[in-house]
Amino acid sequence: QVQLVESGGGLVQAGGSLRLSCAASGSIVSINSMAWYRVPPGKQRELIANLISGRSPNYADCVKGRFTISRENVKDMVYLQMNGLKPEDTAVYFCAAEAVSRPSMTADYYWGQGTQVTVSS
Repeated sequence: QVQLVESGGGLVQAGGSLRLSCAASGSIVSINSMAWYRVPPGKQRELIANLISGRSPNYADCVKGRFTISRENVKDMVYLQMNGLKPEDTAVYFCAAEAVSRPSMTADYYWGQGTQVTVSS
């Protein structure tokens, strides 16, 4: 089993910045990928950034150039640096990871509990 815990959400004015963190813990054997999703009010979940081991990060067009995903492998953490925030970035942000853990030794997808980001105009 793998647990993901996000932190760093909050209220920020338009144009401001926030940095989200996500810590993975548990009986982790390996993490194949980590990603950030968000659920804006009244809308469906959307993938905004992901990072697959050994590959360049991918971003949704709506955040490209403003958000940066990064990973700290030693600590099994992933970050989302959000700059130039806009009111339309308001959402609950979720961390996700595809990881292999004991005892299953299979690659499963895990989710964090989410953290609220609110951008005021």
